[in-house]
Amino acid sequence: MTTADIKLRTIIDILDHAVPPFCAEDWDNVGLMSGHPDQNIRGVLMALDPTLELLAEAVEINANLIITHHPVIFKPWHHIRLDEPGAAFVAGAIRSAIAVFACHTNLDAVRHGINDSLAGALELIDCRPLQPSASEEPAIGIGLSGKLRRPLPGREFMQLLCAVLKQPAVRICGELPEIVHRAAVCGGSGSDFAAVAQRFGAQIYISGEIKHSTARWAEAAGFCIVDAGHFGTEDIGMPAFADLLARQFKERGLELPITVSTRQRDPLSLFMAHP
Repeated sequence: MTTADIKLRTIIDILDHAVPPFCAEDWDNVGLMSGHPDQNIRGVLMALDPTLELLAEAVEINANLIITHHPVIFKPWHHIRLDEPGAAFVAGAIRSAIAVFACHTNLDAVRHGINDSLAGALELIDCRPLQPSASEEPAIGIGLSGKLRRPLPGREFMQLLCAVLKQPAVRICGELPEIVHRAAVCGGSGSDFAAVAQRFGAQIYISGEIKHSTARWAEAAGFCIVDAGHFGTEDIGMPAFADLLARQFKERGLELPITVSTRQRDPLSLFMAHP
């Protein structure tokens, strides 16, 4: 099937099968954010965040479907002001006839999702979810705990983490284990699962947006937590998600280009002070 014949509703059907909306948390907002199910799709651009820069990239590469992890409409809007980034993004997408779709906590919870990608990059095996899903397959749950395929010295494990996340530095609290045998991960904002990770036997827990109170708890409990950032611990899963969709498209005979944004970066950066 050529791109001239591919309707958005066909892509939605594939997405709903790969990352079902019923796998999302009750408080979340996933699915079609804007667009018409009957519009023809000629290209897909994927990224973590719905930004105006991403919209410009979609226009430049002639993609008229944007799939993001974070939904542009999360909490209910009380107004639509075009001087605010979210509304400006949606308005720009509508003007350019670009559909917008979000796969958020459903992508976190499914097999081959965000956490699977992070755990796989760190060579964790025999993984189980920190919070098992109440939904049926393909949901598995939030976060993963597992053992390293090959135990690593603590500093070597940290080097691996920085390499796979392409970060020069990460924040750490608690004492770094001499040898890491077991680890746990939760992409994004996972401060609330730190104690669960410890109970699961992890020696080190990797997530983002670690709360101050959680860091103090880890310090007192002798548990090592790494705050590797929200963006880095989730963006690692977007290429794998794109590959999954590409395979689904091929199985259905769809010829549709999928691009993962090469321009989107972590909005937070490090300022290194020099004496």
